[in-house]
Amino acid sequence: MRQKAFANSLLALALAAGFGASAYAADIKIGMAEALSGGAAQYGISIRNGFQLAADEINAAGGVNGDKLQLVIEDEQGKKEEAINVFKKLIFQDKVLMVFGPTLSNSAQAADPIAQAAKTVAFGTSNTADGITSIGDYIFRNSVTEADVLPETLRVAIKHANIKKVAVMYGNDDVFTKSGYDNFKKALEDLKIPVTTTETFAKGDVDFKAQLTKIKAGNPDAIVLSALLAEGAPIMVQARQIGLNVPFIGGNGMNSVKVFTLAKGSSDGLYVGSPWSASNDSAENTSFIKAFQDKFKAAPDQFAAQSYDAMHILVQALKQVKLSGDLAADRSALRNALPNVKWTGATGAFQFHRAVDKAGKPAGYDAQQKAIVSVTKGDKFVIEK
Repeated sequence: MRQKAFANSLLALALAAGFGASAYAADIKIGMAEALSGGAAQYGISIRNGFQLAADEINAAGGVNGDKLQLVIEDEQGKKEEAINVFKKLIFQDKVLMVFGPTLSNSAQAADPIAQAAKTVAFGTSNTADGITSIGDYIFRNSVTEADVLPETLRVAIKHANIKKVAVMYGNDDVFTKSGYDNFKKALEDLKIPVTTTETFAKGDVDFKAQLTKIKAGNPDAIVLSALLAEGAPIMVQARQIGLNVPFIGGNGMNSVKVFTLAKGSSDGLYVGSPWSASNDSAENTSFIKAFQDKFKAAPDQFAAQSYDAMHILVQALKQVKLSGDLAADRSALRNALPNVKWTGATGAFQFHRAVDKAGKPAGYDAQQKAIVSVTKGDKFVIEK
């Protein structure tokens, strides 16, 4: 008995000193702040699943330099105040290496300054509003901005649907939807497409028939819509109900397979742009879609694909970093490694490019990727060129 106790004590000492099996390798704590409840949960849950799939695959293959990824997941509910609280918890209490999220651009504008001040990378996978990466040099995103995507979406829609004039609808109380409107407006002016009428709405609205009736009176060839899905899908349904059967041209917030469920058979003719499409048959995307469907028994969307790729982009940077255990130094080393990453994944070839702030000084890092434009037909997004 004494010999056994002595052996056990030796084993405990060895493990405490860092010896033993690889199962005792250190964890790399990665924060994840996403909207897992509330109106933005249809995005946040998809994002979480993309992260989880990637992390599980990476850990099953041995992790990163022998260390395993540990996701520290928090629900920021799609609210600015909660995003701030969650960022503070992850950065200062949980002491994560970096933070993915938050889900909405509104929340990112509120919470990202916390990460910047703490010199901790904040990496957005679904924030596309203008100005987010101008917050500072610790702010990254692999979600392509509306400014880059919307002109291409409009160009393709105009070509295929023979559009000569449009009406515009946008949410006027949200950073993302207002930014989408600003970029749509500029692109329409550049393309010399007249706007018959511009209507607004707010988050939480459920009745859009007054705005849609005014739009119908202008007889547009399409409706340009900058909305989150919670309002965008009912807008499509109510448009069809009053006989307004023109195409919709949407922003990032409408690019989700959830539109087929939420728009209840009224989702045909929606044009959206993104670097990702379910119809893209590249080897990387085909593999991702199969793995996602096998794990979650559901089809992935753009948001799952972007978070899946973001985890792999992070890992490419981590492979170049020798983690020291000094959290401040490790956070800085990761920030220095990330800008150099190039990756080809579910969303295609990716690299970062440097953003600038309002004064024209270098700031954070945006995605450099080409947009794929798709249109909804039945229950599928079909690529248009």
